[in-house]
Amino acid sequence: MEHGSPTLTLDFFGVPIVFELATSLMIIITCVVIFLTLFFMTRKLSVRPSGKGQVLVEALMNFIKGIIKSNMAWKDGAQFHFLALTLFLFIIVGNLIGIPFSFVAPDAEHTLWIKSPTADPVVTLTLAGLMIVMTHYYGVKAQGMGGYLKQYITPMWWLAPIKIIEEFTYNLTLGLRLYGNVYAGEILLLLLLQLVTTGGILGAVGGFVPMMVWQGFKVFIGAIQAFIFVMLSMVYLSHKLSDDH
Repeated sequence: MEHGSPTLTLDFFGVPIVFELATSLMIIITCVVIFLTLFFMTRKLSVRPSGKGQVLVEALMNFIKGIIKSNMAWKDGAQFHFLALTLFLFIIVGNLIGIPFSFVAPDAEHTLWIKSPTADPVVTLTLAGLMIVMTHYYGVKAQGMGGYLKQYITPMWWLAPIKIIEEFTYNLTLGLRLYGNVYAGEILLLLLLQLVTTGGILGAVGGFVPMMVWQGFKVFIGAIQAFIFVMLSMVYLSHKLSDDH
């Protein structure tokens, strides 16, 4: 079944700007869910944790710290701790938020309102582009403009065009990998849901079990994709901060 996308078009000095309302709504919901969850889990902080919420948050912080330390020295990577944590939480919640719910409006276009925001390539490529821009910024900050540009002509100057092309491929692979996995998972869930709801008794029986199994598997995929995105982001940052690459 084809699904429509709710959009809002604004005119900005003669240039039409299109907003995808479902994605924008889900981004806001994802951020609110993360904020409220962390707020209630850490509202009673203590030196010796007494609640499960603080223990879980500290475990997550240590997990993210381990990702950073596996790619660079902690004295260089400590500044990216909260960045990596924010990325991981946004991506994993964004990946999973479309699993239990899927609301399709009963209109002619079957408008899909509730979905994972990371199932939109604009969102994933924006996240990837942001990380690539940050790697260049921190690379110049750490080595200076001269030392940073020297990386592109080392060890041989004629490799510079290839290295420049690699910067674009990093952005594409980082963003499209995340988008492809989440989008494909949601499409399969929607197809199974359609089978359950419109396939009669046989369709409900034959589609319900695969749908439940796929939902569980998609939780695993969503977590893995969040880990891979953060891991690769830290790898790119470590390469830019080091003058050995």
